[in-house]
Amino acid sequence: MRNIRNFCIIAHIDHGKSTLADRMLELTGVIHTTSNEQVLDSMDLERERGITIKAKAVRMPYKARDGQEYILNLIDTPGHVDFNYEVSRSLKACEGAILLVDASQGVEAQTIANAYLAVDAGLEIIPVINKIDLPGAMIDECRFQLEEMLGIPGEDALLVSGKEGTGVPDLLEAVISRIPSPPDRSDEPLACLIFDSYYDSYQGVVPHIRLFSGSVRAGDRIMLKSNKKTFDVNDVGYFTPQMTRAEVLKSGDVGYLQATIKEVGTVRVGDTIISAAHPETAAVPGFRHSQPMVFCGIYPVNTNDYGKLTIALEKFQLNDSSIVYEKETSAALGHGYRLGFLGMLHMEIALERLKREFGQELIATMPSVVYKVVNTKGEALMIDNPSKFPDPVYIDHIEEPIIRARIIVPTDYVGPCMELSESKRGKLVSMEHPDGRRAMLTYDFPLAEIITGYYDKLKSVSRGYASMDYELAGYRTGNLVKVDVLVKGNQVDALSYISDRDNAVSKARILVHKLRKVIPRQQFEIPIQAAIGGKVIAREDIVPIRKDVLAKCYGGDITRKRKLLEKQKEGKKKMKMVGAVEVPQEAFLLLLKMEDET
Repeated sequence: MRNIRNFCIIAHIDHGKSTLADRMLELTGVIHTTSNEQVLDSMDLERERGITIKAKAVRMPYKARDGQEYILNLIDTPGHVDFNYEVSRSLKACEGAILLVDASQGVEAQTIANAYLAVDAGLEIIPVINKIDLPGAMIDECRFQLEEMLGIPGEDALLVSGKEGTGVPDLLEAVISRIPSPPDRSDEPLACLIFDSYYDSYQGVVPHIRLFSGSVRAGDRIMLKSNKKTFDVNDVGYFTPQMTRAEVLKSGDVGYLQATIKEVGTVRVGDTIISAAHPETAAVPGFRHSQPMVFCGIYPVNTNDYGKLTIALEKFQLNDSSIVYEKETSAALGHGYRLGFLGMLHMEIALERLKREFGQELIATMPSVVYKVVNTKGEALMIDNPSKFPDPVYIDHIEEPIIRARIIVPTDYVGPCMELSESKRGKLVSMEHPDGRRAMLTYDFPLAEIITGYYDKLKSVSRGYASMDYELAGYRTGNLVKVDVLVKGNQVDALSYISDRDNAVSKARILVHKLRKVIPRQQFEIPIQAAIGGKVIAREDIVPIRKDVLAKCYGGDITRKRKLLEKQKEGKKKMKMVGAVEVPQEAFLLLLKMEDET
């Protein structure tokens, strides 16, 4: 037990976590040649985008300079704020964390957020300045920022190059000397935390576990603490990084177990596995559930695939426990689900994974946030879908979720960043200067403004130098209205959205104008309207196609042509009464792109 070390690597996005993990794997002999291909980022999407999406656990045997053999359990974590929940889960399975800072960029917003998470979890932090081989490395500035912004002594920071391997042996020695070994509770009853899981078509649900006490081996009978269901263990093992069978997992180990758990909904991340012989064993404390920030509706393109989508979501939630979902029905799109995500990138990645890994053909509606609607009776309703909003007559006021964002930006770009933030209804809380070259702006934003492209625009106005991190700060009353879209007098519920009253008309005009180009023309006129309550605030008409009924009339009396045209006119009146308009899929994506034009 004294020779086990459980630790994770935390950092801002693109600070070199996965590359450093590769060097550690190479140095400990787990892998032999990587050519910087980031072995732990095994998902296609991770390789394509160059980001870590899933936290990965790996076991490394290491012979230290003191001659002793150690087992290092490393968890490589994502850096983007939208995958913050992956980081918090990983921290629960560790005793220490390597806090990585890019020598060319310094301490950034997510570095601060992750450091706070590690401190709250009571972990030992090893500060590391990475990428020291780069010509623009600012080692002294990074040490100063660690002290000023995080209160970590700058001289404690180790200098490392994950790409070239410089300083990595010293870092492994620091892991052994600075990070405590897990407490020895091997003689107590089994208690292990499920920090991840996935579905295998042969083995069923395979939980990834960290043992806090006791031991588990094939043949043991286990119980899930939350639902009291029992199973027989078929197999246990650890990650090297492939799954490797072991005879037994003991207190302090990180690994997996297989127990033929066929029901997908049985296992929940954050649950505790205990021994069936000791049902009184307490659950592992301190695990928090994720709080979704952004919601959107998803519907199968083919309505017959609804059952397949249900199964796909159950299996997907095992692997990504931060999504939540519930059933939803739309008059325009049929049966589907309302999904909750941690942010826009999380939503984008999750929908892409559902399409690639589970073969789902999906239509996604406009992302929205949860509003608190207080009605005239004083009741507060939490509503995540604009189509569920009560009639404006019964609404007293609407409160919208507010986030507190920390933006770190070079002083040259403070002006454009503040201008952009003001345009997104941001309120400046504070402005600090951690060093001579950068400013840290703290803003309160309505969450709805952030999810529609703010981060991309922030990167654009700061030439890519700004970094941002945010957390939910509560609710605030806003001057908000629900905008309905009507196509030929019929409300299309999936196109409804909530807007700030000041911008409602300009947004509605842009949307109606775009819908006119997307909805195909019919042989009758189609009015497209945007309305707040009963008041129409924007309208455009799709002109009808005219069938050439005179094509067969070459020559002859004019009265014959007139008779045919009158007949067509009567037919159009009738068609206008019974004609149904199909709204194509592209129309539902217009709301996503609408923000770029306002």
